[in-house]
Amino acid sequence: MIDLTEKVALVTGSSRGIGRSVAIKLAEAGCDVIVNYVTSQNEALATAKEVQSLGRRCWIVRADVSEEDDVQSMFEFIEQEIGQLDILVSNAATGGFRHLLDSNPKHFAAAMNTNVLALIHLVKAAVPLLERAQDRGKVIAISSHGSHMALPMYGLIGGSKAALESITRHLALELGDRRINVNVVKSGLVETDSTRRIPGAEKMFAARTAKTMMGKRQLEASDVANAVAFLASPISDLIQATTITVDGGAAAHV
Repeated sequence: MIDLTEKVALVTGSSRGIGRSVAIKLAEAGCDVIVNYVTSQNEALATAKEVQSLGRRCWIVRADVSEEDDVQSMFEFIEQEIGQLDILVSNAATGGFRHLLDSNPKHFAAAMNTNVLALIHLVKAAVPLLERAQDRGKVIAISSHGSHMALPMYGLIGGSKAALESITRHLALELGDRRINVNVVKSGLVETDSTRRIPGAEKMFAARTAKTMMGKRQLEASDVANAVAFLASPISDLIQATTITVDGGAAAHV
């Protein structure tokens, strides 16, 4: 049993999808949670309500993590109103589903700013709090198969996820001696509001059974959240600068 009692976690993009599952899983393990969102206020409120139903404290903060000023304002709130942060989960992502040849500099900047640069903004602001954590501070970034596989209409997001995984290794090198772990959870295809918008999504979802090594069991957001909870706990203290893949073996299947 993973015990995160008396810890506080910030989960970016936690109003929906994998982020929401992560927030709830951490709360189930005893963690108080800061729910971050940009546009999905009603969904953020619903996530917060579920966290609170588990007997945990919950705060909701609207902030665009691609904007450093927003991140700074969010952490001013965390410092002043909570005074503690043990776990940072960088989950918020964007990029749009399009061919690379149809993309422009604005599309590229949006993907890189939200999916990669945001992690640097977040960690920079979080370090003073993470260094004060009772145990080691934990940073977990969420990646996807597009970081190492060519997927239709996924070039910008996939490229940004590859960069994200590299950035986490370098952050771990810089922060490991400061009692902070930085790791990645790479998720296989999970059916969410976002992935349902991928062109050809129904075909991709239908093909998952043939790709997995888990029989008919399909990958769910809660499976990804379990891996995040593991990395957030002290039992993973010796795991550093690593990417853990949660996909039922799909990436190893030809």
